Amino acid sequence: MKQILSVVLLASLVVVLAACGGKKKSEDIIAPRIVKVQPKEPVRMQPYLDEKKVEWIGKTYFVSVSRQPSDSLPMVKDETGQKFVDNVFRLTVSRQDGSVFFSRTFTKKSLTQYLDDDFNKTGVFEGLVFDKAEGDFLLFGASVGHPQSDEYIPLVFKLSRMGDLSIKRDTQMDNPPADEDEENLR
Repeated sequence: MKQILSVVLLASLVVVLAACGGKKKSEDIIAPRIVKVQPKEPVRMQPYLDEKKVEWIGKTYFVSVSRQPSDSLPMVKDETGQKFVDNVFRLTVSRQDGSVFFSRTFTKKSLTQYLDDDFNKTGVFEGLVFDKAEGDFLLFGASVGHPQSDEYIPLVFKLSRMGDLSIKRDTQMDNPPADEDEENLR
């Protein structure tokens, strides 16, 4: 009986030691090493050409907007040091007979007075597009933005029938009128 009791006691001791003998948990936190992202070659947007036939003030005009990345312009850097190539836009409005009504080249420098210091320094001239003909004006939308982000400053270019161009910041929201909104909900 003494032997059985010794075996049971020994077996109990082994079970208790096995249960308590797991790995000791460490208070150390192991985090992956942060690898600093090395800037790659300068990022450039794709060139494009958009041509539209527009009915305006009773005549047909052709609107052409082209974008070209330009290595001759100062490059923009983001917070990681990645460089971005800025763009040059060419806006041309021609009459039906092919004669040029308006033609001008734009860079971010042409828009400096409409931008704050941050966008002048770290923004890229991303877009210029024809919007609509409205009365005596052709309207265009433009944007200067921080590369690879949703942050941008919208601009409106307004070309008059006399060939005068005005530029201003766009402060209007592109929301549909309330009755259109209600119609879409039905």
